[in-house]
Amino acid sequence: MSTTPAAPRKPRARARPAAAKGSAATKAPARRAATRRAPPREAPAPKGVRSGGMRLLRGARELALQAAALPDSTARVITAFGPLIRKFGGETHLTEAEFGRDVDRIFEALYAHPLTEKTRTVTAYLRSRNVLPNEGSTESLIHYVVRESVARSPIPVPQQIVDEFWTFFHELMSDPELRGLADLGLDITRLILKAYEPLLVEVINELKDIYYSNQNRMDALLRRVQVVRSDLKIIRRQIRALRYIKPFFQADPKDYRAQAQIVAKMVREFGPFFIKMAQVAAATANFLPEEIARELAVFQEDVPPMSAQEARAALIESFGRPPEDIYFGFDAERPIKSGSIGSVYLAKKPVLVRGVEQLVPVIIKIGRHNLDREFLMGKTSIALMLVSSQYWAPHGKLTPFLKAMTEQIDGFVEGFRNELQFEREAEVQAAFARRARHSSVWRVPEVYRATARVIEMEYVEGAVNIARAVQHFRPADPLAYRRDLADKFLFTLLCQFFLYQELHGDLHPGNVMVDRAGRLHLIDWGNTVPLAGKVRPVVEYLKGALVADADLLTDALIAISTDPAAAQARRAEIRDTLARTLDKKQITPLTLGFAWTLYREGPDGWLKRANTLMQLASNTQQLGLVLRGEYLHLSRSLTAMVATLGGLYEGVPRWRAGADLLITVNTFPARALKDYLRGVRADRLRAAAEPVRRAPSRTVVGGLAG
Repeated sequence: MSTTPAAPRKPRARARPAAAKGSAATKAPARRAATRRAPPREAPAPKGVRSGGMRLLRGARELALQAAALPDSTARVITAFGPLIRKFGGETHLTEAEFGRDVDRIFEALYAHPLTEKTRTVTAYLRSRNVLPNEGSTESLIHYVVRESVARSPIPVPQQIVDEFWTFFHELMSDPELRGLADLGLDITRLILKAYEPLLVEVINELKDIYYSNQNRMDALLRRVQVVRSDLKIIRRQIRALRYIKPFFQADPKDYRAQAQIVAKMVREFGPFFIKMAQVAAATANFLPEEIARELAVFQEDVPPMSAQEARAALIESFGRPPEDIYFGFDAERPIKSGSIGSVYLAKKPVLVRGVEQLVPVIIKIGRHNLDREFLMGKTSIALMLVSSQYWAPHGKLTPFLKAMTEQIDGFVEGFRNELQFEREAEVQAAFARRARHSSVWRVPEVYRATARVIEMEYVEGAVNIARAVQHFRPADPLAYRRDLADKFLFTLLCQFFLYQELHGDLHPGNVMVDRAGRLHLIDWGNTVPLAGKVRPVVEYLKGALVADADLLTDALIAISTDPAAAQARRAEIRDTLARTLDKKQITPLTLGFAWTLYREGPDGWLKRANTLMQLASNTQQLGLVLRGEYLHLSRSLTAMVATLGGLYEGVPRWRAGADLLITVNTFPARALKDYLRGVRADRLRAAAEPVRRAPSRTVVGGLAG
């Protein structure tokens, strides 16, 4: 037995049992040693009594402090419910901003409550003992919040809604992929509430209307509540798809083919949200391993189409009639193209052309059902994964990065959701069709009519996407043919950039069609990027990257961030990160002799510089810097354009590619003026002759266009 006494606050394990077994002669020296080393004013006492007494005193003190704080904290929680409950009782509708503010107040009070802190303590203890997951405390808390909200609501909450919520909650938490998340408690609860804030506001306002006006709207309310059940199927599928992340990281880092196959499986199972992300990634295929780029390129062409039943239902919903009453040859089983947003079909319809009825081919683009929920649940699934990663692998340095990634995904998804608005897409496409009507280089298919889920437009016979044009048309000189297409493509981009200050947001090869005459036809106008006010920061960023100036890069990134003031306070940290990246990539600054430098580097060097641009922006996320969504989509647009142009110049000598680009830029003003004069002349001739307008869908079917 050791004769060294333990300190009063840290009793040694097994001290008491060992002493109990010793003789009186053995105990005496220990007691004398303890007496000698104890403070002079402290009377000697047995170890068990001393340590037990101290623990009792500390426990009593903590209990007294918690008991004293409990009434006040509980009162603050109850008070925090007050503003929201008062809004429940009013006749005016609740807004999302008001609901979000009031819910934030409630959660601030819950976070400050002693019981919440106790839950964190228990969770930390269970984590240290490897006894997880622990869902009991969280579930009890959620039961309490729901019970109190329903009991205190001035508006009677139907039991069907309460039952629907608990059915969803228990089904969700019973999923194996989600078990272990519940012990995060309030964090997970708040995240779920944020995802459903718009829906909850709708439900609350419907309840208010029912209570003060019309009880017959209960059916409409219950349909909205059932959206949650349909979301459960979506989020379950998406979370299951995330299981491929583990085998991806377990695969051989050099086996790109195996990695590519895993990525493709995950994308297809996750659904439209990841398919859209894959299309964006495919636009940067030059920066990816060949095997992965090839797998992702598939999603630019064709993805699994919607069902024939869904396509028919969309047409009936839009036009009030089945497709066979509108079109000839419409086959819902065979779309000519399918994407993440919808499927495209070819059919014919009877129209009057100069008084004679003819069958004219038309393109029908049909949007997928429930896409808005797919994208919202996709964003929520990614956010859940990022938040839960802090639990499974907690690390302080990862927190800013994960927070920035979550906010960045929010901004990116909002841009994707804009592509779901078919009526807005039709307006943009019609505007660009008017702009390109008299161009000898590029065209945009005319829109005949549009609804929320259907766009009917002009069919361009014999056109193929620009990546397949050489193989399809078999020109005598393929290299010269591709150079000609590159010239026309660059001219089209210059028109959008300088003349219209608005860019097509997704000009990957699948959205650039070529007809037999060599004219370009731009399709899929769901995403466009206005350039007003955005050019200067982008130019500053590009200039900083080209000359390898960390100060220019830092100022440009701060200017396009979501919170420039907060970013400015961390300017030195951001600059150091960018400077290290430039040094690591070994980027040669461009000086007066930049042309020779670029020529010497060649396409590989250009790709290296472009890759560095992406790397620089990505590194800032590690610091918690979030870029505004419009600049993300501008970057996406420019990347897709550069990748398409680079694909056309593949195999072309460096000097010839550089000369072609300079010629196109220098001749652009004269060519643009020529197209403008051609348009003026055509408009005058049309006004003089007053020809019969060709408007297929307007003549026979009618619709939005009138």
